[in-house]
Amino acid sequence: MKNEVLVRVKDLKMHFPIRAGVLNRVVGAVKAVDGVTFDILKGETLGLVGESGCGKTTAGRAILHLYRPTAGEVAFRGVDLAKESPEYVRRARRHMQMIFQDPYASLNPQMRVGEIIGRPLRVHGLVKDAQEEKHLVTELMQKVGLNTSYRDRYPHEFSGGQRQRIGIARALATSPDFIVCDEAISALDVSIQAQIINLLEQLRDDLGLTYLFIAHDLGMVRYISTRVGVMYLGKMMELTSSDELYDDPLHPYTKALLSAIPIPDPPLERQRQRMLLEGDLPSPSNPPAGCRFSSRCPLATEHCRAVEPKFREVTTRHWVACHLV
Repeated sequence: MKNEVLVRVKDLKMHFPIRAGVLNRVVGAVKAVDGVTFDILKGETLGLVGESGCGKTTAGRAILHLYRPTAGEVAFRGVDLAKESPEYVRRARRHMQMIFQDPYASLNPQMRVGEIIGRPLRVHGLVKDAQEEKHLVTELMQKVGLNTSYRDRYPHEFSGGQRQRIGIARALATSPDFIVCDEAISALDVSIQAQIINLLEQLRDDLGLTYLFIAHDLGMVRYISTRVGVMYLGKMMELTSSDELYDDPLHPYTKALLSAIPIPDPPLERQRQRMLLEGDLPSPSNPPAGCRFSSRCPLATEHCRAVEPKFREVTTRHWVACHLV
């Protein structure tokens, strides 16, 4: 069904307590994600971008309930997982998987590749015997472009790109509908990044997958994403279609991020003006009052510093949180 919502995130918050003293009392909280709202439509790729520390990875993990959200709603297929039992969430996780950032740290070095890919099949009871598991693992390795004769090798015998393919095969093992790609290409060489992006796109089209694609490389996100959301300090700043975000950005933070993307044309690169941000990213344990971006925004007014802007739809399917738009 067109425009069917697969994942609905509403006012999601993920706060981590700060403890201190001999009694280990809570003295504050790191507001990693502080009230984000968006939908992910079936069959699309939603890109989620922002600086390191903006909360995008935490948001992805909270959606999968790898972290239990502090507040808010995460509905998968119309069911709010926060209201369900841990057993229900465990069963639902078969349909929601994750591809991790570091292909070197996310694979067990003591397990063979066949065991790594086949483990989800056993955990979720999807195979009857070892023979069926071996058959399915072979199919998965073929889908992601791995030589099936490598099934008895260990992760250290593979390159970074091959390891990430192993991680993708493991995520596909349970036939999920939704996959969170947590900076799945950032640890790879540029040439390998393009191969993995092409593989993810092909799998999305062939298997009808839905992705949340978390990244900080806006140039790469444009090519794989249907829509793109921009996060800053735990808040969603802007959300719209990929083409519109890059062609007509509205939020000053989005404009600053896009101006940092190099243009592969020296004369044009020398002529354009970059929007430079001053200062460092504020601490998520003590964010600025009003707009989160007000302490670094060159256009900020006193109203921006005092009143938090609402995340609103300013044009059709173009959402932004800024008083100046």
